[in-house]
Amino acid sequence: MEQPKVFRRSRVILVALLAISVCVFSGYRTLSKVEFQKVPHGKGDYSWTDHNHNGKIDLDLEEEFPVSKNGDYEKISALEILRNIPLSLSTIGFLGLALLAMVGRDINYMWRIRTLTNKELSWKASFRTIMIWEYASALAPGVLSGAAVAMFILNRERIALGRATAIVIITAFFDNLFFVILIPIVFLFYSYNALLPESIGTSASTVFWVGYSVFFVLCFLLFTSIFLVPSFLKRLLGAVTRLPILKRWNTKALETGENVRQTALELRGEKPKFWLKVGAATVFSWTSRYLVISFIFQAFVQLNVFQHVLLLSKQFVLWMFMRVAPTPGGSGVAEWAFGELLSTFSASAVVVGSLAIVWRVIGYFPYLIIGSIILPRWLAKKAEKNT
Repeated sequence: MEQPKVFRRSRVILVALLAISVCVFSGYRTLSKVEFQKVPHGKGDYSWTDHNHNGKIDLDLEEEFPVSKNGDYEKISALEILRNIPLSLSTIGFLGLALLAMVGRDINYMWRIRTLTNKELSWKASFRTIMIWEYASALAPGVLSGAAVAMFILNRERIALGRATAIVIITAFFDNLFFVILIPIVFLFYSYNALLPESIGTSASTVFWVGYSVFFVLCFLLFTSIFLVPSFLKRLLGAVTRLPILKRWNTKALETGENVRQTALELRGEKPKFWLKVGAATVFSWTSRYLVISFIFQAFVQLNVFQHVLLLSKQFVLWMFMRVAPTPGGSGVAEWAFGELLSTFSASAVVVGSLAIVWRVIGYFPYLIIGSIILPRWLAKKAEKNT
């Protein structure tokens, strides 16, 4: 299997720099923001006026706070707000739990990949595979999720290409199924505005539902290819690549489709216990991923049980935006969606924006670092074996 273009050094460096620069820019914008805090009457330098006539005190709108002697408000920057947050043992403890949740997420991914390969991959090989897979996903737009790279990795770990392709399809199916099933359930328990507030705009809501519809259709197609009609993907790829613009990939597409068909027939013979393990690993990995944000919030903002349930529910919306994002690893979109969707959990929009930075530092940047260390060594090792 040809080495994916994403592994080319120049492209990796370029995309990584793009992802990091977008995150840094988002962080800079957040830390540059100011808010206004209520102070004892006459002790502040600003007063409030309802500039936008909404009858609400918008603490993050400078237009609403003109300079005034003996005012009731004081301007405070994001950095000052962060410095004023006490770093207690509780804060450190919950941040530690957030890190453990990320570890738990990866362990469940490793469990799933070992299950799907019938333990042909060792735990060490599974760790390498998941880390490089996540590294590729961090450099790819959300909708792609590093799928082509994942097939390449598994194939280089001596998993037959057809089986490697089928494994990636199955992981995509179970990940999509998690969203397709649970998003409607979440909307049954919470109002539309609670999960998709008006502040995000009508166009963003449309993007969310279009994204959901695409993943629903994709989930159906993957289910059909794996469980109902194993030859379905081969026929679909053959039909699509008969188009003049795609004709040169017809032979390769048919070969891939046939490999997937044969592997799907083998997998249909697996016992229910096998699929329960794959499903459980998927649920546990996504739950661990969601708990990262819950622990980060609890480290800085005290939430009750009901608020945490709503926070977990809103993350389905957050991750859907990330999955349809056109930027590397959802950079920029992730920080925007985090601030817009989770702003109700703190009176300070700046604090919520700052927590988005903490979230990305814990849940995104480590994969760029770990992947950049593991990938060159892994490629060099595989190159040596092939010479």
